[in-house]
Amino acid sequence: MTLEKRPVSMTINGQAVGPVEVPVGMPMIDFLHETLDLTGTRLGCGQGVCHACVVMVQRDGAPPVEHRTCIFDAHFFNGKSIVTIEGHAPLDAQGEPQSLSPVQQAFIDHFAFQCGYCTPGFVAGATVFIETLKHKPVPRAQLESAIESALNAHICRCTGYVRYYEAVKDVALATPGCVIG
Repeated sequence: MTLEKRPVSMTINGQAVGPVEVPVGMPMIDFLHETLDLTGTRLGCGQGVCHACVVMVQRDGAPPVEHRTCIFDAHFFNGKSIVTIEGHAPLDAQGEPQSLSPVQQAFIDHFAFQCGYCTPGFVAGATVFIETLKHKPVPRAQLESAIESALNAHICRCTGYVRYYEAVKDVALATPGCVIG
C-alpha cells in the first residue's frame, strides 16, 4: 500500500518551499522536522493543547496569527506564509541572523524560560500579540490582562509564566504604538 501524496507550496521564513509531494494528513510539525530540517518548533502534547508547536501565519495587511502544527497537516498551510522560530531574528544581506527579535531578546533578558521547551511557542504567541497591539493598542491599565489573555493557551510546565509575561510587557511598553495612556 502506498500513501496518497499531494503537492504543497508555501513560504517559510521568507523562502519559497515547494511544490513538494507530501503525504495526505502529515502533520505540519513532521513536515518541518523531517522534510525541511527546521527542528526548532517543538512537539509537546501532540493534541493541540500546549501550544509549544505554534508557528506564525502572515496575513497581508493584518497581524499574523498563530497556528498549531501538531493538529494541522502540511496541506492546511498550502499557499500560506509562515514563520517558525528559526525565522524570527532579522537577517543581514547574506541571509544570516544579525540579532535576536525584540521578543527573543526580552525573554533572554528576563530569563523567561527554564527548560526552554515551550519557548518557541511563547515567542510566536508573544510576537503575534505585539503585532496585534500595533494594529489595535490597549490602554496601559489593561496591558497585563491583555498579555494573560493572549498567552493563556500556552503551557509552561516549568511555571515560567511570570517571567514570560514580564518580558512581553517590557516589549509592549518599549514598542511605539502598542500601549495608549
